[in-house]
Amino acid sequence: MKEYKKILVIINPTTDHQAALDRAIELASKSQAKITAFLSIFDFSYEMTSILSAHEREAMRQGVIDQRTAWLNELISKSNLNHIDINSQVVWHNRPFESVINYAIEGDYDLIVKSTHAHDKLKAVIFTPTDWHLMRKAPQPVLMVKEHDWPVAGKILCAVNVASEDEDQQNLNGKIIKYAQDLASKFSASVHLVNGYPGTPVNLAIELPDFDANAYNDSVRMQHEQRVQYLANSYNIPVDNCHVEEGLPEDVIPELAEKLDAELVILGTVGRTGFSAALIGNTAEHVIDSLNCDLLALKPDGYKSPLAE
Repeated sequence: MKEYKKILVIINPTTDHQAALDRAIELASKSQAKITAFLSIFDFSYEMTSILSAHEREAMRQGVIDQRTAWLNELISKSNLNHIDINSQVVWHNRPFESVINYAIEGDYDLIVKSTHAHDKLKAVIFTPTDWHLMRKAPQPVLMVKEHDWPVAGKILCAVNVASEDEDQQNLNGKIIKYAQDLASKFSASVHLVNGYPGTPVNLAIELPDFDANAYNDSVRMQHEQRVQYLANSYNIPVDNCHVEEGLPEDVIPELAEKLDAELVILGTVGRTGFSAALIGNTAEHVIDSLNCDLLALKPDGYKSPLAE
């Protein structure tokens, strides 16, 4: 996997406590990475002031940028830097996720780190938050940070999909595990695999009176267990660290993460756009609200951001 050498941290302008910056510093101290603290700001009222000239509006914007830059630099100076190289970047942009992704692509960053919080699930169907856009459209790994420490000898949980024999999916499983093992070596953590499998379809049991639901369930579970264990063996992960549970990934993953008291969940996310993406979302998006630990979302190799096209 690619070593973290350049980390882009998204700053929350509403608070002085920056969980994402703290986590990035912790990561950078393990790999001598450089950090950019990135703040995207915009005030629509500045754009609508028709009595001002374009030059005056630009001067007002620059004044706000300078003010926020000074705040950000002071915030960085108060952080526990551990000799980490951190610079700041404040931009004026009306779509924060676009400014983040474009900056990350242009600067060839290896990781995007952002703090997150619980979403209003009803509004989330209609209004897509910045972090959902990042997980869908950023080609870099995206680390969503919650208020949860990473102690030494912790647990990293890899959400793998073994239902498909598709080569891209298998490659993504491998990428997830390699990222986990690299982080595990840096933080003396253990790697666990989790897989959810679907239960017996209700309509089958109703339409076929002779259908043996228990035998079907056992067969599906056994198939998933064998595939997860095969995957674990390929990466020298103990069988005891393999967890196969009946249920949807968005239910199984958070439940196991809580049970294990995991520090980090790593999963693959495939970018989707358009109306279907807003309504359906994907596993990463469903999982994130229920997790009380960090989430690292990875794209398949070769993924191209729609913003780069």
